[in-house]
Amino acid sequence: MTRQIIFHKDYFINFYKDLDIKLKAKVQYVLELIKQVDRVPEKFLAPITGYDGLFEIRIEYQSNIYRIFCCFDKGQLVILLNGFQKKDTKNSKRRDRKSYAIKRRIFST
Repeated sequence: MTRQIIFHKDYFINFYKDLDIKLKAKVQYVLELIKQVDRVPEKFLAPITGYDGLFEIRIEYQSNIYRIFCCFDKGQLVILLNGFQKKDTKNSKRRDRKSYAIKRRIFST
């Protein structure tokens, strides 16, 4: 199985371009895993509770957690929405809502 990964607008690219080289390598590793593996471990990819069809890619690096929001289209196409470094729960909830709104806009057209 191979999934295709696309980026919605520049949200993910803007996040990615500011990462250091080792973190970029880890992000690329996890994205390759998602592209190639049927059942991705929840450590790397998990649904976000309360937001139908919205998933988070979790990457741990140097005691920090980075989240990349995504959704699937017909189980194959992974659409990366945006990403950020998780610092607190309040900020995370706001970003969850923002990402879900982006997902709804994509699939309402």
